[in-house]
Amino acid sequence: MTELYPAIDLRGGRAVRLLQGDYARETVYGDDPVAIARSFVEAGARWVHVVDLDAARTGDPVNRPVVAAIAAAVAGVARVQTGGGVRTAADARALADAGVARVVMGSAAVKDPSLVDTVADVVAVAVGLDHRDGELAVHGWTEGSGVRLTDVLDRYPRAAAFVITDIGRDGMLAGPDVAGLRAAAEATTVPVIASGGVASLDDVRTLAAQVPNLAGVITGKAIYEGRLLVADAVQVLEGTR
Repeated sequence: MTELYPAIDLRGGRAVRLLQGDYARETVYGDDPVAIARSFVEAGARWVHVVDLDAARTGDPVNRPVVAAIAAAVAGVARVQTGGGVRTAADARALADAGVARVVMGSAAVKDPSLVDTVADVVAVAVGLDHRDGELAVHGWTEGSGVRLTDVLDRYPRAAAFVITDIGRDGMLAGPDVAGLRAAAEATTVPVIASGGVASLDDVRTLAAQVPNLAGVITGKAIYEGRLLVADAVQVLEGTR
């Protein structure tokens, strides 16, 4: 079944969104990320996707107490998937101890695929494959890696999922990269979670219908700006709407 992953991006303890990963183009959507997470779960979400933007950029997990508070608030009803600055097995262990069900590893996994195998012994791992025009980006999306998305899909046999984000579409409400996501999903047996550009219920329907092996859909800005209701998206992915 395809799950909805409503997103909370944390910076300085607040819920924000960046345009195309640009830290200079930030919109603040709330000072109480825990309350936001609760509202997502009350609307039917069974996962919450949390990104520590500060840790992604600097490696300093300043928002970890907030992540732990979110996990505690939704425990027993929904699970938390967290990325941003997860670079070592110790980082993953700390997040697991904080109640996170799955970590997302991006830059570290691109640099050293074997690290995913190590961390998978601690907690489930989704590999974050964030790209601009097919080139993977690292270090909080601030640098290109010189590595193509299509070249790494067979490097992570123990990954629980791939979170594939088209940075050019992230926060732009321009619609998802359906063709690129479909091509990636057809090239791997690892479940794919789509991220970037989801702006409407029709985008959710299109992804569910056209991307095989789709494990989830991440969306943030569309929810915060009232373009998409969590309850409606959950129903579409359940096939009840």
